[in-house]
Amino acid sequence: MSFSFSGPKRVGAQLLWVLISMAPLAATAAMYDAPAKGSDIIGRIQHIKTQESDTFVNLARQYDVGYRELRLANPDVDPWLPGHTDLIIPTAYVLPDARREGIVINIPEMRLYYFPSATSPNAGKVFTFPIGIGRQGWGTPLGETRISQRIPHPSWTPPASIKKEHAEKGDPLPDVVPAGPDNPLGQYALRLALPSYLIHGTNKPAGIGMKVSHGCIRLFPSDIEKLFSMAEVGMPVNIISQPYKIGWDEDHLVMEAHPPDADGDAPVKSFTPWVQELIGATEDRPDTPVDWNLAERVARQADGMPEAIGGGAGSPGPAAEAASSQTSPADEAEGNADPYRQG
Repeated sequence: MSFSFSGPKRVGAQLLWVLISMAPLAATAAMYDAPAKGSDIIGRIQHIKTQESDTFVNLARQYDVGYRELRLANPDVDPWLPGHTDLIIPTAYVLPDARREGIVINIPEMRLYYFPSATSPNAGKVFTFPIGIGRQGWGTPLGETRISQRIPHPSWTPPASIKKEHAEKGDPLPDVVPAGPDNPLGQYALRLALPSYLIHGTNKPAGIGMKVSHGCIRLFPSDIEKLFSMAEVGMPVNIISQPYKIGWDEDHLVMEAHPPDADGDAPVKSFTPWVQELIGATEDRPDTPVDWNLAERVARQADGMPEAIGGGAGSPGPAAEAASSQTSPADEAEGNADPYRQG
């Protein structure tokens, strides 16, 4: 696969550095430098050319993103037969509005963030991994908890409710599924202080980035192995619901939106949450120019792609100038398209 990058004229310093870097991200690049104080952006958007044999399932694993992330970023591409086409790999992120400590899991985003402590060998880094979450009727709970146990090569004791469900489908489960390749917990598990919930691997990695579990949080096998090696008993875990993330890339205000409903597919029904997030993000910089029309479009699209919506010396003014928010062909030709989508 080949990578192509375009060079925008105006972009924050951190993002500019990664855009012009000649070395492409590794296929499993889940580690980033923590942003400077006052900034909230990690990663960069990638653009690839797909091959005939590609599918979204194998590309998701190769580039360490979730299946739904690829679907949202490339809505017009067939996920099973993309053919030879240009594809967006959505690997730029606004960090969640939460304490940057331990593990933060954002359910609407289907993504886990790990912030190493100041005493960790990985201090100053941020790790992020796509996850599978609870399906309808088995939602992953929100709240603050901690890691209570590290379990290598776990066995699985299905609870009665899951055994009943499988029995009704003609697929009875044993009382205990031993460790090994057929174990749905994979090779590593982190037990949470929330009763019955784990962060674990999987023997079905195609489900990462989907609502497939009975409430537990699933990771790709290579990702859980990495996280397991860094996690400690007692480490805080904060499970949040932030469909709208707004942060700063130096003096540029950036917004990233995900489908906000519990199941992750419904359109925006209320504008109050993202408006409140936007007001809160600019509280310390009240004179920041904001393109409210563009912000509304980002919220409606909910495609998980960060987009600059204000701030900066050359950014559009408030609503009066919002009509200019759509990129024109001339802008594309001159390199003025939104850098967060250009990669």
